[in-house]
Amino acid sequence: MKVRLGTRGSRLALVQAEAIAAGLVARGAEPEIVTIRTSGDQLAQVALADFGGKALFVKEVEEALLEGRVDVGVHSLKDMPAHVPPALCLAAFPPREDPADVLVTRDGRTLEELPAGAVVGTSSLRRRVLLLARRADLRLEPIRGNVDTRLRKLEDGAYDAVVLARAGLLRLGVAPPGAVRLDPESFLPPPGQGVLGVEARAADRALVALLGALDDTDTRRAAEAERAYLQRLGAGCHTPVAGWARREGDAIVMRGLVASPDGLQQLTATSRGPLSSPEAVGHAVADTLLAQGAATLLAMRTA
Repeated sequence: MKVRLGTRGSRLALVQAEAIAAGLVARGAEPEIVTIRTSGDQLAQVALADFGGKALFVKEVEEALLEGRVDVGVHSLKDMPAHVPPALCLAAFPPREDPADVLVTRDGRTLEELPAGAVVGTSSLRRRVLLLARRADLRLEPIRGNVDTRLRKLEDGAYDAVVLARAGLLRLGVAPPGAVRLDPESFLPPPGQGVLGVEARAADRALVALLGALDDTDTRRAAEAERAYLQRLGAGCHTPVAGWARREGDAIVMRGLVASPDGLQQLTATSRGPLSSPEAVGHAVADTLLAQGAATLLAMRTA
């Protein structure tokens, strides 16, 4: 079976697509990688929240799927909207990479060791809130670009530190000497971080079945819990939202956070449930946060 994989053209996106292609080759398929320039790539120097958020990294790939120009879309799940178009489905979630963030400096300092007023590069509202909760003195400056670009800006002295997803570094085989992992228990990642979402047309049953061989059960459970959480919250890109689900023994445990854009108000919730009910766990976390007043925070916009 010939399979065209649609993906963004960044080095990380291509590495991710190549991993899916290798899995398909092992199962007798003939994959071809098709690069697609997305709106998010074209707006490389602007704040994504002002132009539709991370969904801009997904839109054109989904359009290519719907129009039949590609057969599969390979996405970073954290970039995907909470709902996929009705004609499409998430056919596989391969094993999750580490969902944690990392703080990268030139000399390996921890967050607590950064000098007063240190300049930290991040364009994520979630990271901004979590950083300021621990170090209110930090100067947080926006940063865009791929992993290599951000690390180069750090090395050139534009920032004292940058915060990146550890999954991207691991997939690229990049190991900055000054990288310090931020414990996801306390520095909650965004829903879907470290997960690849493999998307296909729901009607292509033979292909969906083939892709299902790449699926990892625990990753799917976590992804379903986190996406159910986002769907119930109705969260967009203007509010800091975090959520991380994982298996603990015979249960799924999920922790979520919603904050005001300025970080002054933060709500957290945790839920546990059976492995058979990941979506119920995600809904429970969202419902607890909504009962605490999360809807008011979700309606806020950055100044």
